[in-house]
Amino acid sequence: MSVLVQTGAMLLLVAVAGSLADRFGQSVIPAYLAAGVVLGPYPPTELFGFPTTFTPDEAAVTLFHELGLVLLLFFLGLHVDLADVFADARRVLSAGGIDLVVNGGLGVLLGVAFGYDPVSTLVIAGVVYISSSAIITKSLLDVGWIANPESDPILGTLVVEDLVIAVYLTLLSAVVLGGGTVEGVAVSLAKGFGFLAVVAAVGWYGTDYVERAVTTERDELLLLRVLAVTVLVAGLAVQFDISEAVAAFFVGGALAQTDEKDRIEHIMSPARDLFAALFFVAVGLHADVRAIGDALPLLVAAIVASVAGKLASGYLSGRVYGLTERRSARVGAALVTRGEFSLVLASLAMSADAVANGVAEFAIAYTLVMALLGTTLTRYEGRIAGLVGRHTDATTQSSAAS
Repeated sequence: MSVLVQTGAMLLLVAVAGSLADRFGQSVIPAYLAAGVVLGPYPPTELFGFPTTFTPDEAAVTLFHELGLVLLLFFLGLHVDLADVFADARRVLSAGGIDLVVNGGLGVLLGVAFGYDPVSTLVIAGVVYISSSAIITKSLLDVGWIANPESDPILGTLVVEDLVIAVYLTLLSAVVLGGGTVEGVAVSLAKGFGFLAVVAAVGWYGTDYVERAVTTERDELLLLRVLAVTVLVAGLAVQFDISEAVAAFFVGGALAQTDEKDRIEHIMSPARDLFAALFFVAVGLHADVRAIGDALPLLVAAIVASVAGKLASGYLSGRVYGLTERRSARVGAALVTRGEFSLVLASLAMSADAVANGVAEFAIAYTLVMALLGTTLTRYEGRIAGLVGRHTDATTQSSAAS
């Protein structure tokens, strides 16, 4: 089968999976993941008696995977508005700090409690900590919360998470790629932060030059220039043992300082969505769900603990912003969703010998469940609050009668 036919078949499957998810009002990310798992070489290899295994060209899958990852993190960097952070630093950093301590701490506790080594615990902590900016932002638009007061602590928390994940990924890449020795990690960290410092300095102090380099009246030329710069810098980062995703984040942050930010976002969004979809399918293709069995206790504990953690930290963040109890509860409900960044960590765990077996599969299964759970909580928050309210009223009346 030619690469062209395989690519066409993959795109068709992605379209069908996304359409089904959209039909049932769910995020498309779990659908793309599930499609990859079903089509991959690991069980299940058939559905209703029909074989499902699909083995596309590995080089094509790797290219889709890397481009999707680069574009996801590029857009993340494009969205981080440091001016907003500095304008309301006290409340933004308070909300982000509560989120980091509660949910990052829960991840560390889970890794230690289940006997994982430090590197695997670091991966588990990141998977449990980081919410999905893409799914949450889309959910806020869908349910109409984007203009409400609760969107301020939600978006503030996501901005802090985005900044933390950039540093975290650099650190994790150094630990995973540094060969496991203190010297190796130190060298990798020095090279990583040195390279990123150069990229950040160019973006911060050379905004005018960056803007002149990419600006053109023709949309396709702007798209090509931005893509070329982003992919080239990401590729160079790999030569320095840095995650290509982190480098793409910094390129996005540099271009966010230019007057072309909104136009770049508009022009590149379709490319991001396409390659992001293929990234999720590619992650699913490499997932051996049989490994989830060994990590099932961790999976169940992580789901229960992290839902409670996000609800609690979100509620506290809402109160920091002076919101009512109902709106504060909405903040927690919105932040439950996990997505693309947990899968970035799953992808890194798959390629790293230093990470224990089963951690990557745990991350994929966890993300799938949390994406479904988070979008459902946000979409039906009103009905859930109504049920809780009626239950509370009934309990109160019963107590009063007795």
